[in-house]
Amino acid sequence: MRNQILFIILFTTSFIFSACDKTKAPEACGPVPSENQLRWQEMEYYAFIHFSLNTYTDQSWGYGNEDVKLFNPDSLDCRQWARICKEAGMKGVILVAKHHCGFCFWPTETTEYSVKNAPWKNGKGDVVREMADACKEYGLKLGIYVSPWDRNSPEYGKLEYITIFRNQIKEVLTNYGDVFEIWFDGANGGNGYYGGANETRKIDRTTYYDWQPTYKMIRELQPNIVIWNDGGDRADLRWVGTEGGSVGETNWSLLNATGDVPYEMLHYGVENGDSWVPGEVNTSIRPEWFYHPSEDGRVKTLPQLMDTYYHSIGRNGTFLLNFPIMPNGLIHPSDEKAALDLAQAVKDAFAANLANNEKAEASNVRGNSRKFNASKAIDDNKETYWATDDSVTTATLTIDFGLPTSLNRFMAQEYIRLGQRVKSFTVEANVEGEWKEIANGTTIGYKRILRFPTVEAAQLRFNITGSKACPLIANIGVYHAPQILPAPSIIRNQLGEIKIVPYDKESEMYYTTDGTEPTIHSNKYSAPFSTEGKIEVRAIACEPESGKCSPVAHEKFDIVRKDWKILGTNDEKAYRIIDGDPNTDWLQDKNEKMPVDLVIDLGKEEDLIGFKYLPSQTQWAGGVITLYKFFVSKNQKEWSMVSDGEFSNINNNPVWQTKNFEPVKARYIKFQALRNAWWNNDARYAEIDIVTP
Repeated sequence: MRNQILFIILFTTSFIFSACDKTKAPEACGPVPSENQLRWQEMEYYAFIHFSLNTYTDQSWGYGNEDVKLFNPDSLDCRQWARICKEAGMKGVILVAKHHCGFCFWPTETTEYSVKNAPWKNGKGDVVREMADACKEYGLKLGIYVSPWDRNSPEYGKLEYITIFRNQIKEVLTNYGDVFEIWFDGANGGNGYYGGANETRKIDRTTYYDWQPTYKMIRELQPNIVIWNDGGDRADLRWVGTEGGSVGETNWSLLNATGDVPYEMLHYGVENGDSWVPGEVNTSIRPEWFYHPSEDGRVKTLPQLMDTYYHSIGRNGTFLLNFPIMPNGLIHPSDEKAALDLAQAVKDAFAANLANNEKAEASNVRGNSRKFNASKAIDDNKETYWATDDSVTTATLTIDFGLPTSLNRFMAQEYIRLGQRVKSFTVEANVEGEWKEIANGTTIGYKRILRFPTVEAAQLRFNITGSKACPLIANIGVYHAPQILPAPSIIRNQLGEIKIVPYDKESEMYYTTDGTEPTIHSNKYSAPFSTEGKIEVRAIACEPESGKCSPVAHEKFDIVRKDWKILGTNDEKAYRIIDGDPNTDWLQDKNEKMPVDLVIDLGKEEDLIGFKYLPSQTQWAGGVITLYKFFVSKNQKEWSMVSDGEFSNINNNPVWQTKNFEPVKARYIKFQALRNAWWNNDARYAEIDIVTP
């Protein structure tokens, strides 16, 4: 009874004190998010689903001439997709309802190129309906992707197509319930089927789609929606300039309403931008967006997925993770396992906020008010916040744990309803009575997470060293996350030497070359070793003390390239393209105009069934080849073309490109670059390789 009376007295006193507190909240600083943008940001993590006719042709993008009859999955189950997304901790699903090939996943009235003419469910199926129903069952929000580019439509490039496109949008936003996000890819124009024309069509992406009337229609149909668009007028959300799974360490949720946006600006935002346009980090759980059987062994590992988590949600973005659907209509078991492993790792990392219910003091509190004091930053409530006086843009908040505490993660959130403010900050730990800086960052925004080596600290100090206006900190989190050991990298150089590189120097590495899974009883790696011919290497890194091991690194190598010679150039840097190191590259002579030829002497006649091209791995380096022809010869006089086409989406997703062709014998190969992503004459290569039987 005494405790109840004491609680009532304290509660009443607190209520009276708060009611009498006339301290005004700060004014907004610059642009602020809409309610729709806030709801979207708080989702944090959701799924992409890529599935279309090109799933059955093993292509990255369809050309629009794929036969509708290909679409007949025997096990398509949107409930499986939704269940996995829910168990993975995702809050929604964005379904690719129409990709660039133009095939529609719903029985649209706008084209015959849709599920209504596919054998699946005798033409009575509707994937969008099944996805909407599954999302509702599992408590997920539904999003829709509709490609503006349509390589099947004979009307694409003409004004008539805009009406068709808008009617497609209207159908998917009218018939399937609430839609939280609509997604418009920036890919546009180029070669396609176009109803049988089989030609290249160019459009002006800044004017052709006439986006503003489309945006108006979308918002009338779905008032709570957010619009993602990389193809024209500024929308509610922005692409971050890469599909590699990260946004900049500095990440402002701001852009300018008009003007061209270079990749760098998309990646980092604009500190003094005039519009709130936060970044969404989109990446696939495999190297490419659509399913390819050859990638079954290349699903992202847990350390890679955790890196993406910290480089997206942990850098003031959201995380959009793609599942490529198999031809049978299901998510692959390896993809499911990777997503669920990530969910468990995130749960383990942030299981206990060590800052909650601890003592916190701030160097400045707005109006010395309890309404804005340091406790509001550690109360796990995003609607309350610590704030300083208007004139104060640098400040310190100290958390006292009472005794030495192990920690290796720091999280901060701003009260973004009133704008994004913090420009720089540091984190210090009191270790044995001495303050030491353990981490630092620039922007915070909705959420920022920093990783650092584990320290034992009795106190932690958060120092805001620069801010556009008085800082408003809604939440601070301090955590001790279990360590996850990344897999090593495996490289084979031109001479055939295998080098296995650990993430850190203290790990011990073990490997196999017979296709079996490595263990601590396998070959222990100590130095590079020589190999000949085709070989498959698997390796793990292990901590000597704990015995914990990394995921398995896995690489397959074709014939050794030690006898290869690059012809037609005296530039020694050209040999970077066969050195086995993906981090080196070569820019072919800029004075040559496309098409440009890269000719290689293999040293002797080989049996060939394909080739591989890896573009530069340096972000935005340029020279990424998109259209090509590939020739072979036995004598360097008579050449036969064995492959030609495009590397779809390679500029945004610069992964290994493999092109297979009919078996042929040849000593010389010629890779002809016809066009790059920037339509200039640069041709840049990280690696070139061949595929043998």
